[in-house]
Parts: sequence; C-alpha cells; structure tokens
Amino acid sequence: MLESRAQDATDAKATVDFGFQRVPAAAKSALVRQIFDSVAPRYDAMNDFMSWGVHRLWKQAMVDTLAPRAGMRILDLAGGTGDIALRILDRVRRGHPDAAADIVVCDLTPEMVATGRDRAIDRGQIDGVRWVCGDAQALPLPSRSFDACTVAFGLRNVTDIDSALAEAYRVLRPGGRFLCLEFSRVVWPLLGPLYDRYSFAVLPALGRLIAGDAASYRYLAESIRRFPPQDELAARMTGAGFARVAWRNLSGGIAALHGGWRI
Repeated sequence: MLESRAQDATDAKATVDFGFQRVPAAAKSALVRQIFDSVAPRYDAMNDFMSWGVHRLWKQAMVDTLAPRAGMRILDLAGGTGDIALRILDRVRRGHPDAAADIVVCDLTPEMVATGRDRAIDRGQIDGVRWVCGDAQALPLPSRSFDACTVAFGLRNVTDIDSALAEAYRVLRPGGRFLCLEFSRVVWPLLGPLYDRYSFAVLPALGRLIAGDAASYRYLAESIRRFPPQDELAARMTGAGFARVAWRNLSGGIAALHGGWRI
C-alpha cells in the first residue's frame, strides 16, 4: 500500500512536454483537447494554408503505402476530421462503389469527431466509417481486431508515445501493419533555417489571421521540435514490438512516414 501511494505521488508530480512548456502529465490530454476544440472547424483549411497543400501529397503517400483492400478492418488514430479515413474509403471503393469497408476513426476530441462525422455525412458517406471518442493510450477497442492502424500528425500530441505505440500493437492482428505520418527532422541543411523561420513566424500569424488562434499554431511548431527524430521513433516502435520498422522522409524530412508490422 505504501509503495502504491508513493508511485501515485510520483505520477502526480511527473511532467511532460507541451510544446516548449513542461506541464503535469495528467493535464496534457485536457490541454490538447482545448487546442483541437478551438481549431476543429478550420482544421482542414489551415492544413492547406500551412503546408501550401503539400499535406495532401503526404497523406496520399500514406494511403498508397497502405494499399487498402475491401474487407480490411482499419483503425485511424487521432483521425479527427476523417481526412485519412475518407481517403482510405475512396481508395477501397475506387471502381467498386459497393465494396465492403470497415474503418474506425478514434480521436480524443469530441469536437473533431463531430466535425469529421458531419463532413462524411455531407459527402454522402454514411457507411463504411465508424466514429469513436477515445484515448490512443487506452483504446476502447478489443485486442487483435484490426488489419491495419494509421495515425497522421497525431502521435506527437499524446502524453506517452510508448503507451500509444503499445496500444496500436495490441489492437493489430498478427500480420497487421502500423503506419505513422508525422512531422519530423529536416535532413536538407539549407531547408532547416527557412523552415524554422516559417514555423515560428508565419504559422502563428496564419493561425491568428485564419483561425483567430495564434497560440495553437505556436504550440504546433513547438511540438514538432519536441517530437522524436526519425531514428528514435523507429527504435521506439521496435521497442513496442513492431518488426521490419522503416521510415521514408517526405519533403526533406519536414514529414516522415514510419511503418512496422505485428508479426
């Protein structure tokens, strides 16, 4: 009992990165929810402005790598507005509009889930995708139940990356694939200084102008710098149990696509 109370006290004092700040670990999820509640209505439009539309190519690269097929059961973590899930659905049904699809979008933020669900309804896609509110570190989903798990630009927002990776591994069936698209470390030397200037000067200004929220986009730039670089994330995926882990740099390392398998 004394040992348990001591551990609880240690956990209560633990701090984690929230951008460049250190905050209590127990508080980070709520802070992340506040940010995405704020930006949800303009999230996709801001992605276009911030990346000059290049995020669409990165996401397409992830769906191309996944190569989804009819009958696959796919989990999209931090799926928010459904951008990845609806791309996967379109790929599965390309030329076969009645093809069976079972895609689950799981996101921490109710406002993002509502935005994604409304977007799917507006597109007339009312089947093939299910929407769940849940924490990537403690998924409300059964073990060994998915053929693939994707996460795009969401892993850096979790409190404990290793817990989220372990959960992704848990819900995959043997032979299942995990793909993570995330901002990463620039590998082109001349691009680095320009990217830093853009991130810390232009992004917050765009956030203030378009979304009326500079602070959330300042957090975005900061959280990218706190996220593990390509080789460290690959090592942590291996530590979670994934095999054949590899990554591919996109746009000089501004983003990277990591992949691994549950064998």
